[in-house]
Amino acid sequence: MTESEPLWLDVAVILYDGHCVLCSGWVQFVAKRDTGRRFKFTPIESPYENALALGIDPKDPDTNAVFRNGRAHRRSDAALTVLAILPRWGWVLFLRPVPRAIRDFVYTRIARNRYRISGRNDVCDLGGETLVDRVFIDLER
Repeated sequence: MTESEPLWLDVAVILYDGHCVLCSGWVQFVAKRDTGRRFKFTPIESPYENALALGIDPKDPDTNAVFRNGRAHRRSDAALTVLAILPRWGWVLFLRPVPRAIRDFVYTRIARNRYRISGRNDVCDLGGETLVDRVFIDLER
């Protein structure tokens, strides 16, 4: 990939902790409902995250993120951005007026305890065969 090539700017990209069972479940939840196939997925552990320069530590990710329309959204903003795009989930936008500090407080508590809540995969979950054309782990794809 050359520097002049766009990094999937025509789609929304969800970055997730590939070792987190809860996060991998989030990817499956979104993929199942994303009938328009607007989202692509990449583990935070992939080189793609480094290319986006979001600064999420792949050894200790503190958030999932979504990159959409040239903007990065993190924590509760990321979740709301994704859900609002999915069919029949636009109602979540009623949470936007809740101050971000409150939304992110709840998000952060869940994120910090995600391995305790749902477990940890020994290897990075890439979504299996159902997502093979929507999960990217390197910049050459």
